[in-house]
Amino acid sequence: MAEQRKYQTYVEGNTVRKIEPLRREEPRTPEQREIGKKTLSREARRNQERSLRMSAPFVIVLAMASAALLGICLVYLQLQSSITTHIYNIEQYEAQISELQVENRSLASKINTCTDLDYIYQVATEELGMVYPGEDQVIVYDRTESEYVRQYENIPE
Repeated sequence: MAEQRKYQTYVEGNTVRKIEPLRREEPRTPEQREIGKKTLSREARRNQERSLRMSAPFVIVLAMASAALLGICLVYLQLQSSITTHIYNIEQYEAQISELQVENRSLASKINTCTDLDYIYQVATEELGMVYPGEDQVIVYDRTESEYVRQYENIPE
């Protein structure tokens, strides 16, 4: 069989100018490998030393940014705490209001059930001398401008 060649990429069409075979790396000797590692490690060490060096302005800006972030976090936590406290207080006030409303309704119903209309009529007629008005004493007043009559206005005849 003919020698098989492996190519890096395959390009279709008429744009192919030159097809190059895949280049194989030659095996390196142990000495070449050691030299490669040493140069790589020297470069890596130099890069690490550069990255570890921080200038004074950078440290100052970093400290100011950290302090600002810490301040913002503290203000946020304080606001969150005050909001929680206010919500708790509002819930307590709402509970008090609902209790007072229930108590008010029960007292109103007691007042309405305790009212004895016969007793009121008896006291009004016998002790106070009140009587129902006669037909000639009742004046019917029809006013279309307002829903109610004000006391200080004159009643038309």
